[in-house]
Amino acid sequence: MAVIEVDALSKSFGKIKAVCEVTFQVDEGEIFGFLGPNGAGKTTTINMLCTLVRPTAGSATINGFDVIRQRSDVRRSIGLVFQDPALDEYLSAEQNLRFHAYAYNVPPDIREERITEALQLVELLDRRKSKVRTFSGGMKRRLEIARGLLHNPKVLFMDEPTLGLDPQTRRHIWDYVLALRKQIHLTIFLTTHYLDEAENCDRIGIIDRGRIVALDTPDNLKDAMGGDVVTLKAGDNEAAARELKEKFSLSPVVKDGDVNFHVPHGEIFLPKLMQNFQTPLISINLRRPTLDDVFLKLTGRAIREEEASGMDQMRRMMAARGRR
Repeated sequence: MAVIEVDALSKSFGKIKAVCEVTFQVDEGEIFGFLGPNGAGKTTTINMLCTLVRPTAGSATINGFDVIRQRSDVRRSIGLVFQDPALDEYLSAEQNLRFHAYAYNVPPDIREERITEALQLVELLDRRKSKVRTFSGGMKRRLEIARGLLHNPKVLFMDEPTLGLDPQTRRHIWDYVLALRKQIHLTIFLTTHYLDEAENCDRIGIIDRGRIVALDTPDNLKDAMGGDVVTLKAGDNEAAARELKEKFSLSPVVKDGDVNFHVPHGEIFLPKLMQNFQTPLISINLRRPTLDDVFLKLTGRAIREEEASGMDQMRRMMAARGRR
């Protein structure tokens, strides 16, 4: 059963099209991820679904409620972990949660019980009286997750949930997120540009320049690449590419001093290659495709190459918004 339904959702800031007719569904209990570089439209999409930004066109429902006509019902149905910290660092952990409980009209007779349960879920109960300014970055993020769950939402939105955290803390945050999904059958919608995080999703929508260019499970997206990735370096890369094309009917690409191609069952193919290849080889490498390979094939660019240009696009978008 779909808990999120999106149909041709779009958003423009002046002449800049931040999101262009995105369409998808998210099932109840699913972890659904938007993967893409900064400035691709991930945050704008999440802001529209959370009623923080009004769409220019299209429609969307959360838990059956329309994001334009039933904003209050949508907001009661969702929890939100912002990309930037949104805690009061001069209050304690439980005071932050209590303020949120008031804002979401959590009934007084169950308010304290909910606060205790939420802190237990993220293993911060022993720090409930501590001021947030004494917390590490990972602890603050866990507290924000607890706050987002306090009113029992149907969907938890997480916008770049581990941005700026070290790899070990990121891994711990994901351990909590995956455990939460298992414990309370929570639907989670997240945005990320971290490839390892996207692997945790049941399905991924790859978004580039405001458009969804692919949507499937991580494994299916990688399988669609056409097999394993082989990278070789030869004394003459152009000659190696021609031989691969003529002798093995492959479509190699010469780039950055290497020859790259995809082949099914690479571990079986390589011995055949070594027995029959005439062009002298310097090195050869075999690996499974990654989501970065998928993004590169679909867009012609790696996600890492897009980081700087993505920030430029975001600045232009915010400047255009300020002129309206």
